[in-house]
Amino acid sequence: MKAIIDCNSFYCSCERLYRPDLADKPVVVLSNNDGCIVSRSDEAKALGVKMAGPYFLAKDLIEQHQVATFSSNYNLYGDLSWRVMETLRMMLGAHNVEVYSVDEAFLNLDEYEHSNLQELGLHIRHTVEQWTGIKVSIGIAPTKVLSKVANHLAKKHKAVTECVVVLNTKDRIHRALHATPVNEVWGIGRKYADKLKEMNAVYTAFDLSKKTPEWAHKNLGGVVGLRMIKELNGECAIEMEKPLTEKKMIATTRMFGHAVYSKEDIKEAIATYTSKASEKLRRQRSAASGIGIFVVARPEKKRTADNRYDQGDHFSRHITLPIATSATHELIKPALAMVDTIFRQGRAYKKAGVMLSGLVPDATIQANLFVEEKQNGKRMLMGMLDNINFALRNDILKFAASGVKKDWKMRQEMRSPRYTTRWEEMMVIE
Repeated sequence: MKAIIDCNSFYCSCERLYRPDLADKPVVVLSNNDGCIVSRSDEAKALGVKMAGPYFLAKDLIEQHQVATFSSNYNLYGDLSWRVMETLRMMLGAHNVEVYSVDEAFLNLDEYEHSNLQELGLHIRHTVEQWTGIKVSIGIAPTKVLSKVANHLAKKHKAVTECVVVLNTKDRIHRALHATPVNEVWGIGRKYADKLKEMNAVYTAFDLSKKTPEWAHKNLGGVVGLRMIKELNGECAIEMEKPLTEKKMIATTRMFGHAVYSKEDIKEAIATYTSKASEKLRRQRSAASGIGIFVVARPEKKRTADNRYDQGDHFSRHITLPIATSATHELIKPALAMVDTIFRQGRAYKKAGVMLSGLVPDATIQANLFVEEKQNGKRMLMGMLDNINFALRNDILKFAASGVKKDWKMRQEMRSPRYTTRWEEMMVIE
């Protein structure tokens, strides 16, 4: 048996954890630069606040009903996510937990298949909520896709299900599939669901489960579709993935707080993001063999030919380094050189990012025969830099290329305190 545990309105739950006065009040959390609504409490949903809708369009409704509004607080959300996942690993063993996203994890319950799964689900739910303060919903079924169906029903009917639904019989599975719209099936988006309804009269998960392998191969992306149909029929086709101890690629990307026009500002941002990515790289004791950067400019036209909004122009560059490295200064230099090749004068830029790839263990870097390397000295220097910044926070030590004022930084005008990761922002109870 497989299960998925999903944190309810995760960002809103994190904000409520340190604001008990908001327990039954409507809450929303905004995206980067306070642009769109990315999380809503049940009370906010009931008021008609739209998911992913622009904040400025919903502002009147939000102010009318005094909806508590927060900028994204990624330090808080990341730490609380780790606490939830660590709780699951302590309960079930790390080998039985596959972290799927910041607020979701798949669980392998094969060791518990002879247990009372409803009681097990409730025990997991209550333990996570008691240890972390984050409310969760759990779906349990023979396959990953069916567990997502079960989880959808658990969240939809919280009062009846106690946020736990188990699909462990054919009758329960059939009733759940009939009650699940096709757009709620894992891997079927809203737009493709509309196409399935129009072309193939597929309205529910049950309708989809009755399609043939040939139809799935043709209409659902080949092997991916075949696996989906098998999973809906209770045949396990998507296995649990082994926990990743190290990342295969490291990226740091951010939206700018306002449109950026100058190359100097772009270089400051790229240098800052490279420093952040390098720190993550050293944290897992790796070195990068390649580095890439990208910038996104505002669209020159408001709409494209098919009458959709243009997402902007994307400019990128990637190079392979002569020697893998984790030293910030050795990564900043090529990153800034690439900015010169992709920057377009006169464009308004709204986003930039840095990606480190080709990661190898830092202790096994292939040296250059013709260049004298001082790896130990660089490791000591970077170690001192990281330790000081970790102890004093706010990047007290930084490279000059990262700038000082950073007027381009992302807006977070309504961010809550970073309660769990900053001493000076901890909650004080008097």
